[in-house]
Amino acid sequence: MKKIYFLKTCNSCQRILDGLKLDKSYLLQDIKTSPLTPSDLDHLKSLAGSYEALFSRRAKLYKDMGLKNESLSEKDFRHYILSHYTFLKRPVIVSGKDIFIGNSPKTVVEAQLFFSNER
Repeated sequence: MKKIYFLKTCNSCQRILDGLKLDKSYLLQDIKTSPLTPSDLDHLKSLAGSYEALFSRRAKLYKDMGLKNESLSEKDFRHYILSHYTFLKRPVIVSGKDIFIGNSPKTVVEAQLFFSNER
């Protein structure tokens, strides 16, 4: 599977995707207009190793809901990601068994290297 979960209105997502020069075989899913399904999220978890790895602590709702003061379980991470798109780190790029999560400089460089070698 070649798929990218992103937010169309996110400047960081757009910048990263533009920098990767993806081929047309990648499916793009705007998570605001087409939310993640439970099976999508479970698949991402199987690649990432945990729901926590997919969870964004930078989301405004994370602070607004006081979640930073709670000890969240994997079940909680899954619940929150499914309940609102803002809790998913973005972008999430899946290419077969390879996954790149978020927009940290290290992740962006790894994705760029991967895509430059994929061609």
